[in-house]
Amino acid sequence: MMYVLLATGFTGAWTLLFAWRWLRRKLGHLFAVAVFFSPKGGCTEAVVAEIKRARREILVLAYSFTSKPIAEALIEAKKRGVHVDMVLDRSQEKEAYSELPIIEEHGLYPHIDAHHAIAHNKVMIIDKRTLITGSFNFTHQAEAENGENLLVIKGHGELIGQYRQNFSLHKSHSQAPAQKPAQPAQKKAA
Repeated sequence: MMYVLLATGFTGAWTLLFAWRWLRRKLGHLFAVAVFFSPKGGCTEAVVAEIKRARREILVLAYSFTSKPIAEALIEAKKRGVHVDMVLDRSQEKEAYSELPIIEEHGLYPHIDAHHAIAHNKVMIIDKRTLITGSFNFTHQAEAENGENLLVIKGHGELIGQYRQNFSLHKSHSQAPAQKPAQPAQKKAA
């Protein structure tokens, strides 16, 4: 009889755990906000950690994009099957330290927002559940030298929906990335 009670308790515990996980996936995360400050306040690490948690989609609106760790995290997300969609300010086409060439090299082709004098956004939307925003540019200088702030907001569907609409608006008036010319195949020596 003792074994029956133990087996029932064990099975019941697994059932509750399964139900709890299913409910969290259906309802999303509970509302939570985390704040980070720079210089050297962990903003970059917070962004990278959220990108690593992404499973389906990352939307990025960015004015300046020179952070190698953030670029590498986005490239890794793409490699594991996450849809990454980016809209950058036109300054990134000429910025000396921009990560644009590296992300293009890995198959990410951001749209360029040339509609505004400056597309000064600093936003990431991850899996329709997490919003990253604030004054923090996705740059090394913002992490190491500037006084910046970063908010990570989870589980506020209405707010995230408004940011998704704003992303779509900016993407709709942005230019597709310039396609690199195909390299001609080299002829084999006979």
